[in-house]
Amino acid sequence: MDGHRRRHIPKHSRFRHLIPAISAISAAILLLYCFLSFLAPSPDHFHHFGHHTSFDDHTIDDDTPKVSPIFEVPTSSKMISDRNLWSTSMSKFYFGCSDATSQFPKAQSVTRPNRYLLIDTSGGLNQQRTGITDAVVAARILNATLVVPKLDKKSFWKDSSTFSEIFDVDWFISNLSKDVKIIRELPHKGGKKWSPYSTRVPRKCDERCYHIHVLPLFSKKRAVELSKFDYRLANELETDFQKLRCRVNYHALKFTAPIVKMGQTLVNRMRNMGKHFVALHLRFEPDMLAFSGCYYGGGEKEIKELGKIRKRWKTLNISDPEKERRQGRCPLTPEEVGLMLRALGYDKNVHIYVASGEVYGGAHTLAPLKALFPNIHSKDTIATKQELLPFSPFSSRMAALDFIVCDESDVFVTNNNGNMAKILSGRRRYFGHKVTIRPNAKKLARLFLEREKLTWQEFSSRVQVHQVGFMGEPNERPGSGEFHENPKSCICEKPDAKVKLVGNNKYIDDDDDQEEEEEEEDGIVSNLRYLFNDTNVDDVPLVYEENELEELLSD
Repeated sequence: MDGHRRRHIPKHSRFRHLIPAISAISAAILLLYCFLSFLAPSPDHFHHFGHHTSFDDHTIDDDTPKVSPIFEVPTSSKMISDRNLWSTSMSKFYFGCSDATSQFPKAQSVTRPNRYLLIDTSGGLNQQRTGITDAVVAARILNATLVVPKLDKKSFWKDSSTFSEIFDVDWFISNLSKDVKIIRELPHKGGKKWSPYSTRVPRKCDERCYHIHVLPLFSKKRAVELSKFDYRLANELETDFQKLRCRVNYHALKFTAPIVKMGQTLVNRMRNMGKHFVALHLRFEPDMLAFSGCYYGGGEKEIKELGKIRKRWKTLNISDPEKERRQGRCPLTPEEVGLMLRALGYDKNVHIYVASGEVYGGAHTLAPLKALFPNIHSKDTIATKQELLPFSPFSSRMAALDFIVCDESDVFVTNNNGNMAKILSGRRRYFGHKVTIRPNAKKLARLFLEREKLTWQEFSSRVQVHQVGFMGEPNERPGSGEFHENPKSCICEKPDAKVKLVGNNKYIDDDDDQEEEEEEEDGIVSNLRYLFNDTNVDDVPLVYEENELEELLSD
């Protein structure tokens, strides 16, 4: 037994001698692991490389997870397009035609003596223009002599200009002499002016409506004055009356020589900058945004500022700004307009003329648009204060200058469906279907919300698809369907037009799109209908608030 123990003790002794060696080796391995861990790149390092964008080698990445693919506008915007960006493809097969038919007798044979019609227009320049155009037709329906219309001097726009200070009154009278007898003022009776009978006709009044509401009044008074004359004529009339509308709007209404001269100077300066130019009617003024009820991400500051303006309209109800935007009832931001144009294929070096009043947010709001299109101009930047001095105190004369430049532009872009947009859209159709871009706001709004999930190629492709039918091509369906926007009775086809359109006419949307567009009506019109609970506007008490609401639609 003792021998066995003596033999076991040395074995434990030898094991104890190995412990220091094992500890030393373990310590060395641990130190080596720590050293290698220090030298190895961190997981974040690999994360940065995995998300580095291929569009810009100088992008500085952060640790925020990014959604792939990354939306980024290419620095070079030249794109291959399957259409001409500066003309409509089928325009050469259509032309404006507004001559009277042989069944339309001359004014001299139908005008009744001692029957005078006076008109008080309403709103800004373009709203008044529709009133003047319809006034001539109303006078012809009544076989009355028209007194040169009075312009609105008391409205939201506060412009004291008379008809002859904006339009060439002599040309207006002579150009329409075969259609309607027009005089400058009422004749005198016994050395005194006649006192007209003042009334107002219902909205969208047709021929029969005028015969019922106005014609009997001439048996009591020789002169009848129609007040607040805007949209007081039906959209659908007999063809000869529609053609008369076109002769007034597109031929008889000319601006005065000083306005035309300054307007043409602005056009020439834009032309000298490049072969083509785009005109943009931005409509991003504080009043417009406040009334639209939309929210543009300006935080508490925007909510307070626009909320203060909204207090002008006590019955205006803004329940869901996000829904308004999803439904396409909000004007696009300047950046969104720029993205749309770049996606359609317009190069960043294109020169853009911006027709607009005070842009909400000023230079800060315009900065994203300028980043996309550095060559941004306005009448204030391409003309001197001295040159604009005869016009600047008068909102309608300044609007007339913008009207001329927009009309002469190669491409006109509208950002709402107000009066200027409608009149220019119709005018550009009549004079050759010049490219007129109306944003498909409902579909674009959704696309803008999800653009960060798309590549630029995917985004631009979708924009081009959504804009089919919104580019001013023949046979497109206009937004409101109003005659001033789509003067279809005054657009004629050349004999070979139908042949060329077979298989090429992709401009009529399917039923689903038609339903969407009917739902998509202009945001301000939508608010007006809500405001009056979908009742006839003529049934609403005539209060100042209604007047001002309608005037905001004007330009």
